[in-house]
Amino acid sequence: MTDLPPATDGGFARWLAQRAGDMLLKLREEMGYADPDKLRKAGDRRSHELLVEQLERWRPADAILSEEGADSAARLSAERVWIVDPLDGTREFGEEGRADWAVHVALYCRTTESSASGRLTAGAVALPAQHCVLGTDAPPPFPPMPGVQGEPIRMAASRTRPPALLSALAEKLPIELVPMGSAGAKIAAVIDGAVDAYVHAGGQYEWDSAAPVAVALATGLHASRIDGTTLEYNQPDPRLPDLVVCRKALAPSLLAAINS
Repeated sequence: MTDLPPATDGGFARWLAQRAGDMLLKLREEMGYADPDKLRKAGDRRSHELLVEQLERWRPADAILSEEGADSAARLSAERVWIVDPLDGTREFGEEGRADWAVHVALYCRTTESSASGRLTAGAVALPAQHCVLGTDAPPPFPPMPGVQGEPIRMAASRTRPPALLSALAEKLPIELVPMGSAGAKIAAVIDGAVDAYVHAGGQYEWDSAAPVAVALATGLHASRIDGTTLEYNQPDPRLPDLVVCRKALAPSLLAAINS
């Protein structure tokens, strides 16, 4: 991979996420899995350092909000803020053979040509162990419809702690839970059509969803809070406790069932 990044923000996000992902794959190889906690901590730290170093080098005027970094109120008045999760799915990263972990890189702009309110303008999700990077610079095609009408809604769910909301939702809609790891991997599964929806209500932060939501919206999918309101980023409190990502045609019935 060239050391010179693309000039566009979307291309840069993809380039940066892939660089961090490649480093994490090498780290897994070098350290092995004998001490998974040590591997996980090293992955979080080194990926954060790589992302911050490259952002400070190539986008020095921009602010950064990272899961692994200290937060600063200065980002609230910044015109451009990179919202990154250096290693989404740390648990899975430390388990040999698991590929459901990711690197998130997203850009939030306070004002844009089309809107006076801030929004995500670029993003990329690297799934290094799946040899895949999804980005807004070249959005994936809208996922194909399921093969058979009337089948249950395939819903991505945490493999270790699925939210109670999904149990209640299963009483109202036919649902098939598909367990997997990180939030990025779950939203990526909606983007590529492996599942139909991802609903989360167990508490997250902006860096958990910014990049995958940016790609999902660029693909043409629906993304919102579970009450249907807009997902807001670069807020004073970076907690963003719930979200829904799904096909637009599915959104009305899914949101109605959630809020009933």
